[in-house]
Amino acid sequence: MTEPRTPPPEQQPSLLDALTPLLILIALLSLSVFFYGADSSYGPNQIALLLCAGVAALMGMKNGHSWHDMEAGMLHGIGLVFGAILILLAVGALIGSWILAGTVPSMIYYGVQILSPQWFYAASCIICAIVGLSIGSSWTTAGTLGVALMGIAGALGLSPAITAGAVISGAYFGDKMSPLSDTTNVAAAVTSNDLFLHIRNMLWTTMPAFAIALVAFALFGLTADTGNATPADIEQLLGALQQEFNISIVSMLPLALLLFMAWRKVPAYPTLLIGALVGCAIGLIFEPETARRLGGEGPLAGLKGAWYSLFDGYKSSSSNEDVAALLSKGGMSSMLNTIWLIISAMAFGGAMERAGFLERIVNWTLSRVRTVGGLITSTVLTCFGMNAAAGDQYMAIIIPGRMFRGAFAEKGLHGLSLSRTLEDSGTITSVLIPWNTCGAYMSATLGVATFTYAPFALFNILCPLLAIAYGWMHFKQMPLDATANAQPAR
Repeated sequence: MTEPRTPPPEQQPSLLDALTPLLILIALLSLSVFFYGADSSYGPNQIALLLCAGVAALMGMKNGHSWHDMEAGMLHGIGLVFGAILILLAVGALIGSWILAGTVPSMIYYGVQILSPQWFYAASCIICAIVGLSIGSSWTTAGTLGVALMGIAGALGLSPAITAGAVISGAYFGDKMSPLSDTTNVAAAVTSNDLFLHIRNMLWTTMPAFAIALVAFALFGLTADTGNATPADIEQLLGALQQEFNISIVSMLPLALLLFMAWRKVPAYPTLLIGALVGCAIGLIFEPETARRLGGEGPLAGLKGAWYSLFDGYKSSSSNEDVAALLSKGGMSSMLNTIWLIISAMAFGGAMERAGFLERIVNWTLSRVRTVGGLITSTVLTCFGMNAAAGDQYMAIIIPGRMFRGAFAEKGLHGLSLSRTLEDSGTITSVLIPWNTCGAYMSATLGVATFTYAPFALFNILCPLLAIAYGWMHFKQMPLDATANAQPAR
């Protein structure tokens, strides 16, 4: 009888070990985009991520980890996003039921008449910023108002990519500056800072970035090409909406309830699920014919139609092709590809973390930091890299936040400088990466590919750039010996 083999002791990974899965992933994702273009997130990217999760597992096993240990790391990574997956499914159900209830059609109907095409992009950004600040959630803002604003943009013949960029810019401004935001609280907590001092210190980078983005969106609007959307076309679209739905203020009740629940800090998943169910109820009461048409024949066709809107979305019967394309969306099933992408990304991120590769890359980066500007730049790039490698913004805040604390103290910088940098990069850049939970969510919800809207997510691009510039100029970096109530000092 042979003795069971003892696994080799774990050894610290080399930099080559840590970088190998990441470099292979970059190569495969580039090849995926080359082959499939905008469709690369509908399967090809998932294959690349899962293959590289396997590569990371093999490299980890080479360094002494068992397969079960690496598998546990991948499962742990996937487990971290179960909450996000539930929210995604709830948002899909909410979109479908809110179209059935006439909520989204009513927002489009009134929005087309109120919002001027010349100021639409800037107005969308401001509206989403106000709502995001009030409820502390970029996801909820984009999944509700964002969907309606995308519909209005389509009706006005405006660019969906710029509209998505404006929605995301506003939603992330509100999320970042809201004391109700999860990421804002995480960034303050991981650096042991007071929440409101953290928010106040973020004004130095956040307000200039938002102001520049607003000016740019205003210029985009003033020079906007509205394509073939003539006043007659808009009137035709409004008529088609009225023909299919009972447009009224009553249809806005689900939106009012959802915003109230979010403001009262009810957790996101029950808030969205209740919002979806209330949408179904409003649809059954005020849009009974629409619900019955969606459900087909039978005495319970209306209930069947409402149920259908939750799992497979709304299917418009309008003869107007623009309206039909605008409103045929939603349902939990519309989020399944996004969930596939997120699970694949988190399996890769979990394997990288369990093998110690993420920590090794961060430590290598820290060893080359010599100046304050270099430290801020390294923090921004590390957070962006974590968003790409780990696929989750919380990991992009927590891991660098934990590892860079000592380096900031050594450079004589207060923890508030670190927490601001984490938000300027870890929170903000997550939406620019297609396989990150945030990038995948926004793409699925707004209906625009991540790489398509990314150049117009101006606020999300400007924040990390300003953080780096401030670091090299030593501008508004709070010194380590500042008192808790001190203003950031130059």
